[in-house]
Amino acid sequence: MVFPESKGVQTSGSEEKRSTQNRVLPQHSPGPNYLTPRLIISPVNVNYEPQDYTETDPLLPSGTRFIGSQEAKISRGSTEVRPESVWSLVLQILVSFLLAGLGTISAGLLLDMVQSWDVFQDITEIFILLPVVLGMKGNLEMTLASRLSTAVNAGKMEVASEKWMLIIGNLAVKQLQSTILGLLASLMAIVLGWIADGRLPFNHVILLCSTSVCTTFVASLLQGIIMVGVIIVSKRTGINPDNVATPMAASFGDLITLALLACFSQWFYSFIDLYSYVLYLLDLFLLGLIPLWIVISSKHPASQLLLRTGWEPIITAMVISSMGGLILDKTVSDPNLAGIILYAPVINGIGGNLVSIQASRISTKLHMNFAHGEVPEDRKRCHQPCSTFFGSEPNHKSAKVLLLIVIPGQLIFLYVIHLIKGSYTMPSALFTFAFLTASLIQVFSLLCIADCMVHCLWRRGKDPDSYSIPYLTALGDLLGTALLSLAFLLLWWSGDIGGG
Repeated sequence: MVFPESKGVQTSGSEEKRSTQNRVLPQHSPGPNYLTPRLIISPVNVNYEPQDYTETDPLLPSGTRFIGSQEAKISRGSTEVRPESVWSLVLQILVSFLLAGLGTISAGLLLDMVQSWDVFQDITEIFILLPVVLGMKGNLEMTLASRLSTAVNAGKMEVASEKWMLIIGNLAVKQLQSTILGLLASLMAIVLGWIADGRLPFNHVILLCSTSVCTTFVASLLQGIIMVGVIIVSKRTGINPDNVATPMAASFGDLITLALLACFSQWFYSFIDLYSYVLYLLDLFLLGLIPLWIVISSKHPASQLLLRTGWEPIITAMVISSMGGLILDKTVSDPNLAGIILYAPVINGIGGNLVSIQASRISTKLHMNFAHGEVPEDRKRCHQPCSTFFGSEPNHKSAKVLLLIVIPGQLIFLYVIHLIKGSYTMPSALFTFAFLTASLIQVFSLLCIADCMVHCLWRRGKDPDSYSIPYLTALGDLLGTALLSLAFLLLWWSGDIGGG
């Protein structure tokens, strides 16, 4: 590698070898051309020129570079990137998977309890809003977890000042996005509810907007702080954050968001007829904070780039999740299929948890080993679904592990649900088979889509950490809700809707 200050200087023999092995990139102040001084580049016969950020650059400046097809190597102090053993991979994924599953079970039980509240009975459009607001964890928390996981693995959080600038900038962007997405999600629910029912009272419109904005804002703040803590603890304990951060984000996300949604909606419903101006003032206050988040997020180049280019995936994912919400609303309104509400957060949450792990792992591998636009040779041809699971790469192994834990994991979750409900027997065999089949089809489809999507985004110059997880979790919500509704419909036709 010939650097700008040494361009044209010729060395030969052992001197060139020693100089290229020991040369370290000079340190720059944080900015568009920021490169970590810990990066050691193997010799490549091309010139390096600093470039400005563009929309096609990675959100987090990659700790590795590929120039042409030559590999650039990373050394982060004395830390070496060690290959994961199968047992280590299984243990890390299984623990986070079970914790995340308990979170989704709690969300399902909570939803089953609050669906009888007055606000849910009177304003059924909340069920359209529900998957969209819960899906914010994929749009915001899980993308934050994936970005910071990549930053940790690429050595971008070693310097304290840079670490906290990156964290604060990302949190500010996330608060901005949560506020705007909360408003857009409520408008989407209002439109879909009006189309479905043909009418929608104005006080319902105000309640939906206030509930959505307040829920997304507070939930995003709480979950962002939790996620930063999970990432930092994972880094200090030597755990790969790619394996634990996104499932933890999902588990906390479902429960916290649903609890806030239920409490805010019922609270607003209790006084909207007398003090509706309070909701107007609350919305104006939260929307008035938008300039503050813009100023804070503009302080770091990575969050500044996200501020400009990070809207497409989260808005598209919101629209996809709305379709799942419409399905859920129509299913719940049928008394014969009302039991679906207990299991919808479980199947949707588990599918999103598992695919987010795989997407985060593939994204980290691409960030650390390939330049934007370049993909492995086996991904340059037409993608075959089976190639996701068969191969010698670590991510092939993780895909198999993620698929294999679906059935035992969901069996555990089904049993826990029925224990909590007071039933000490497993649900019926037909119900169990239908639920497991729907879950297995969902996860298999999502893992195949993730493998293809992440590589396609990378080849097009898009950062998969910001783009893939919102799409995948939204697709997981849509697939999970649709497959579960189909399963319940088949069970109803067979006379076995009780499930046990």
